[in-house]
Amino acid sequence: MKVVLVKDVKGKGKAGDIVNVNDGYAMNYLIPNGLAVVGNAGNVSQAKNKKQSQDYRLEQLRQEALQNAKLINGKEITIFVKIGENGKLFGSVTSKEIADEISKLGVEVDKKKVELNDNIKNVGKYNIKVRLHQDVTAKCVVNVIGK
Repeated sequence: MKVVLVKDVKGKGKAGDIVNVNDGYAMNYLIPNGLAVVGNAGNVSQAKNKKQSQDYRLEQLRQEALQNAKLINGKEITIFVKIGENGKLFGSVTSKEIADEISKLGVEVDKKKVELNDNIKNVGKYNIKVRLHQDVTAKCVVNVIGK
């Protein structure tokens, strides 16, 4: 029997997928529990349209991320911090501070998207990655300068 999944079903598919399952499984479990609807022409068409619009939206987000990556790639971001002896920082440079500096380039970035290899606790230049989308990563240089 052909059904359209309303919710993710382990081992069968994700929400919106059109799958063939045994009649008993569909009639006794999937449909009564609200996990699927019967795969008639209307439901199948609606599922395909919804998937198509979702794919379009995801592609638009990906294209926007690519545009933002062009703005970030190869840029050098300068952060001024207080330092103590031997060029050590008081505290460390956080991903929030880096995200705030990137936002000055015109790209809003969540601090969770900034990938730091190690904590930045010394003056110097550091290569960082910014994950803008699951497929798009931008790279830039953070220059930490002491006051």
